[in-house]
Amino acid sequence: MMTLLFLILIAILVVFGVTDIRRQLISRPAFAFFKRVLPPLSQTEREAMEAGNVWWDGELFRGAPDWNQLHSYPANTLTEEEQAFLDNQVATLLTMLDDYQIVQGDQDLPEAVWEYIKKEKFFSFIIPKEYGGLAFSAHAASTIVSRVASRSMSAAVTIMVPNSLGPGELLAHYGTDEQKQQWLPGLASGAEVPCFALTAPTAGSDAGAIPDTGIVCKGEHNGEEVLGIRLTWDKRYITLAPVATVLGLAFKLRDPDGLLGDKEDIGITCALIPADHEGVQLGNRHNPLGMAFMNGTTRGNDVFIPIDWIIGGPDYAGRGWRMLVECLSAGRGISLPALATATAHLATRTTSAYCGVRQQFGVQIGEFEGIQEALARIAANTYTLESARKLTVTAVDTNQKPSVITAIAKYHMTELGRSVINDAMDVHAGKGIQLGPNNYLGNNYIASPVSITVEGANILTRNLMIFGQGATRCHPYVLAEMEAVANPDTDAGLKRFDSLLISHIVYAVRNAVVSFGHAITGSRFAAKPVAGPTGRHYQHLNRLSANLAIMTDISMMVLGGSLKRREMISARLGDVLSQLYLASAVLRNYEMDGRQQADLPFVHYALEQATQEAAKALDGVIRNFPNRAVGWLCRALLFPLGNHFNGPDDKRKREVAQAIMEPGCLRNRLTHLCPVDEQLNDGITELEQAFLAQRQVAPLHKALKKAQRSGLLSRGPVSEALLAAAVEAKVLTEEQAEQVLTAHALCRKAIDVDEFESL
Repeated sequence: MMTLLFLILIAILVVFGVTDIRRQLISRPAFAFFKRVLPPLSQTEREAMEAGNVWWDGELFRGAPDWNQLHSYPANTLTEEEQAFLDNQVATLLTMLDDYQIVQGDQDLPEAVWEYIKKEKFFSFIIPKEYGGLAFSAHAASTIVSRVASRSMSAAVTIMVPNSLGPGELLAHYGTDEQKQQWLPGLASGAEVPCFALTAPTAGSDAGAIPDTGIVCKGEHNGEEVLGIRLTWDKRYITLAPVATVLGLAFKLRDPDGLLGDKEDIGITCALIPADHEGVQLGNRHNPLGMAFMNGTTRGNDVFIPIDWIIGGPDYAGRGWRMLVECLSAGRGISLPALATATAHLATRTTSAYCGVRQQFGVQIGEFEGIQEALARIAANTYTLESARKLTVTAVDTNQKPSVITAIAKYHMTELGRSVINDAMDVHAGKGIQLGPNNYLGNNYIASPVSITVEGANILTRNLMIFGQGATRCHPYVLAEMEAVANPDTDAGLKRFDSLLISHIVYAVRNAVVSFGHAITGSRFAAKPVAGPTGRHYQHLNRLSANLAIMTDISMMVLGGSLKRREMISARLGDVLSQLYLASAVLRNYEMDGRQQADLPFVHYALEQATQEAAKALDGVIRNFPNRAVGWLCRALLFPLGNHFNGPDDKRKREVAQAIMEPGCLRNRLTHLCPVDEQLNDGITELEQAFLAQRQVAPLHKALKKAQRSGLLSRGPVSEALLAAAVEAKVLTEEQAEQVLTAHALCRKAIDVDEFESL
């Protein structure tokens, strides 16, 4: 027996160790197999792959994340200039916003607000200072947009669009010196209002199918014959189009007469066109769920523009899709997550306060476990959102373009934002659905689907983008193997593939062994970079990272090119990567905040939820794997003892809910994007005042109830008569009775809803 095992070992060593034998018996057949099954990449997919880069997502994908690398990313800080802008210009803007009037009355920002945001350069966060811009960090831009969104989603969208994908960013990155000098100062000062037109009625997410065309030709401009483009387009969903003075346009460029070179179909190209240029049509508005930000259409038929209006000049003809993808990944990671996080901060601050001022059955509703369960979800998801917001903008601020990370942020953060506002509306009940000046949740609730649909609907992002790009970009070997297989020089491709294959096999075996070992030991022997209460979470994430790595290899090997069409399978694998990212963000945030003991209930809840969701997604892949035999083997490998990731228990939920209902530093820190200021004089400020007043008189309420139970005072709600009797019975002093009465009046005002004589 030993001799046989020895001979088998020798044979394996020979097969894998002797290059010629390995190539003939293993690499060449594998090379042919990969050539047959690897999914083909379209041109737009290839450009999307090449445009972004790999960041922390690569660590999560390889099965052994370097947590020290995560902890080494720089902390999120604001410069003095950025902080001053928040304290002054942003604070002033908030006092100017009456969102009910903006949305229900004017369907537009007031003229004074338009003038203020232009004058104070709210459109210039990404424009370099040499052109008059503010050149703020991504963290600052995100924080500013979030603060504004806590009071007016319409104002926040108006501000965020010029500071994300659009003419300003495209010019700053790719514009010629002449184009920058011509346009950036005006964009920075607000004299120019930009919009960018990409989406067409028949081509939204499928940008490669853009029907809008440009034909290279000669024509007349300013009385001279020049080389240019004759454009025809029909675009919709274009934010700021109705008020724009300059139009960014994406179209497919063709050169049938060879005026630019020998290539007829040049490809997607971006140009910058003055809105008053002959033939440009702007103005018809859409109605995005009743929100007041400007959104509409733009059209043009046979419009001639000079060739120099291509962003970047003629040399950038055909490079538009790559330009868009590079900028889109940054904007996607800043703007939309900022809106979702702002909604969560708003919901957490107001719902925790409402739980303290609203009473039912003689007690505050925050004492009911059903309410506590919803409030715990709200608060813990807000902690996750804030953590992910800060980690994602860190990537942008360190000059990364992580397309997979920003897709994760866009999808999961907008979905978490929707979940949070839904829970908040459930707790507020009737208070939440009656629109009026003091309804602080209604417009954010109505607007939540807007972020879900922008830059590709969330179904697309989850089912096609996250794993579709992540499996190829983040995997340490697959993209290189695809390139080797695609090499027209077969011998060179095989040689490169052979070296990659051995490393890939070692990588896969390692992840399989690690996955099984962690499964049967409950991850107890997995590495952890820190000691203390979060150590076990790192161990579980190491296990799940290895699980993702081996399941990705198995799925790609067994399903090959058909994995691209198995969207439910790939979406679940993407969910695993996404939950690992969200969990990483929570752990980093806990470390960056100095390991605050008070944060631990939120950290534990968020991480238990993330690991439960990741394991659930893996289980879903296994249960639905097309090859049932392979699915059974995967279950034996990943969950031989069953899936024991159960999520937060009831005790944890009560801890989180009770913690967020306590006024103080923790609650203020977790809701800082929703400021409370007496100058704002809005429903949020009124509710906060009532909440704090009610907390201050809580001991006095206990004294009243004790006296009622003993029979010293008659039973009933707080009233002037009851308080007078309490003073007479010396249960309260006159001053204390006045405090209770004042708090009662504030609470009544806070829970009241707006009413109108007619609508």
